[in-house]
Amino acid sequence: MTSLFDEPAGQEPGAVDPGAPLAVRMRPRSLDEVVGQQHLLGPRSPLRRLVEADEPMSLVLYGPPGTGKTTLAHVISLATKRQFVQLSALDSGVKEVRAVIASAKRELTYASRRTVLFIDEVHRFSKTQQDSLLSAVEDRIVSLIAATTENPFFSVVSPLLSRSLVLALQPLDDDDVRTLLRRALTSDRGLDGAVTLSAEAQEHLVRVAGGDGRKALTALESGAGAAVAAGAQEIDLATLETAVAQAAVRYDRQGDMHYDVASALIKSIRGSDVDAALHYLARMVEAGEDPRFIARRLVIAASEDIGMADPTALQTAVAAADAVAFIGMPEGHFPLAHAVVHLATAPKSNAVTVAIGESVADVRAGLAGPVPPGLRDAHYSGAKQLGHGGTYRYPHDSPDGIVPQQYPPDALVGRDYYRPTQRGAEGPIAARLGKLRAILRRGR
Repeated sequence: MTSLFDEPAGQEPGAVDPGAPLAVRMRPRSLDEVVGQQHLLGPRSPLRRLVEADEPMSLVLYGPPGTGKTTLAHVISLATKRQFVQLSALDSGVKEVRAVIASAKRELTYASRRTVLFIDEVHRFSKTQQDSLLSAVEDRIVSLIAATTENPFFSVVSPLLSRSLVLALQPLDDDDVRTLLRRALTSDRGLDGAVTLSAEAQEHLVRVAGGDGRKALTALESGAGAAVAAGAQEIDLATLETAVAQAAVRYDRQGDMHYDVASALIKSIRGSDVDAALHYLARMVEAGEDPRFIARRLVIAASEDIGMADPTALQTAVAAADAVAFIGMPEGHFPLAHAVVHLATAPKSNAVTVAIGESVADVRAGLAGPVPPGLRDAHYSGAKQLGHGGTYRYPHDSPDGIVPQQYPPDALVGRDYYRPTQRGAEGPIAARLGKLRAILRRGR
């Protein structure tokens, strides 16, 4: 069990070691100092009630790295009248959780003091570890503040979610990052005016941060160190680029971002934005995503979003999947890009997707019925006695290769599942399909 942000002996509560990283030194001390997340910081927001009214509630803070989850916990640790305890899911188990709960019960019984328990990376807790919190949270022996970068509806057990308020934190926007940088440059807790930042360097920092406040401050501190070492008073673009060699791609192959970027790739293909699609492909490739996962998504998109508007799209996607398996990475990104360009620029139709979806829905609704007698298997002894196959007409005996005949069950006669568009290759298919259906249903 560890108290959050323990202060060295003789140091005022909330004071920060001047040798601490810049991101730690600049951590807000009140909700009014928090940058961003304005959707969560209104006058009657749950966070303000927890901090200002000391209300007994439990929270799950969900958002990407650097959006302020630990910062909010720090603010609560400074403002609340409760005992504040931190556990990390990386190095804590059921034993540690039970020790915290036992201590919280003693505080409540003998000192009438409640406990706030902050658990970082709660998604790393097993189901058993999360379940061990339930009774203490429900009985309000502890107010839980759980932080996670994973979607809590996938990574946190339902009973714990039902006892907590889920607050989604958003990446900081560019203006928020600029505010953080300006504050860090001038604050006596930060760089205290030791250096300035050129406009070009500031915009590079904003791009590098990608909405991550911690990353912005860490990069600023690195640039400031490089400028001071060179005897300069300004962090210019060249100095900053040297100090921050490359912006890391914000992408967690095991986390929620994995699904967000994959979704953005497919939606960009569906929307025919080839440039955006290539961007998301590049993000996945650079982050080390399994190329087989990317290839599978492209094969699905070829049928789901393009279908018969361009029948060759599926061939290209399957060929890309085979090529990646054959040549491996990094060269495998070429056939993947080939497929992305083909799929994004192809005419689009979801007629195949709609057709199979409606077909499945009817089957699940009970619209099936017996197979028409003429279509039933007639290759076994006694089939003719049952009337199987007797009325079947062989299409190849007709000059056109098609004859009027009932193929669907009675309950589905006349139902059209496949409705082709006029886009791409589906235009001619639509014209032919109208003629086919007219012949098949003649006389009905």
